[in-house]
Amino acid sequence: MWDVGCEMGDVGCEMGKSASERKRRCNEMRIMTFNIRFENEQDGPNAWVHRRELVARTIERYSPDIVGTQEATWHQLLYLRDRLPGYAFCASGRVVDKTSQYPTLFYREKTFEVEEAGEFWLSETPDVHRSKSWDSGFPRMMSYLKLAGRERGRSFWAAVTHLDHIGSEARFEQASILAGWVKEREGPVVLMGDFNDDPRSRVHQLLTGAESGLQDTWQALGLTENGDSGTHHGFTGVPQDKRIDWILVSRHFRTLEARIVKDHFDGRYPSDHFPYIVGLDWMDE
Repeated sequence: MWDVGCEMGDVGCEMGKSASERKRRCNEMRIMTFNIRFENEQDGPNAWVHRRELVARTIERYSPDIVGTQEATWHQLLYLRDRLPGYAFCASGRVVDKTSQYPTLFYREKTFEVEEAGEFWLSETPDVHRSKSWDSGFPRMMSYLKLAGRERGRSFWAAVTHLDHIGSEARFEQASILAGWVKEREGPVVLMGDFNDDPRSRVHQLLTGAESGLQDTWQALGLTENGDSGTHHGFTGVPQDKRIDWILVSRHFRTLEARIVKDHFDGRYPSDHFPYIVGLDWMDE
């Protein structure tokens, strides 16, 4: 059985219930960011083949409308597409190879219609496949969709990214590219991903400052930044790092609830990161 606790306090506890157990707020939209760990045979008992079902079951349990994944290779993305009926992903113009890790947005097809899609590498040559700049250890990218709700017709931009884990200069420059992209959008934006940095960092300050005007959903609810709010745990279930997985939103959204998901199955975790999920509503409704 699933071991579902609420280590982060009362906020977001209802998200641990299945869709049949919980009645959503009328206008609530659920967003999840999930670093699923790349397919690495050296992970032994935590290799993808042993935990891929747990990743899918975690997504099914929390039933997000949009999931932004990080580190997934093409093979992993195809598995999730086939395993999660009702979800689709759009990789418009993507150059596919076996080893690249692609930040990717899955969305509910019955809920949203794709109006625009694209992606680019976070480098000085963003159109060059696998390009990297500055002191970036690996190529990093951002993928985005412009989605319209099928029922209410409201459009917004959703984007997922994964900043470099080695180069501090690269992280800031990559964040600068993201901030510029957000500033160019005219309308609501949700930006999610693994930012590999502390909420007190200049990367966070840039993305939540005047340049982009985004708000950190965790901080919007006044939740605590401490050892328990870390999102990387190395398959141990014990947070080993700061809160590096964020969901940032524009002024058009109100954060209703949030949760760092620490579910495990018979002691096994779906990834070396805890997924993070929030419930959002439009500010003017």
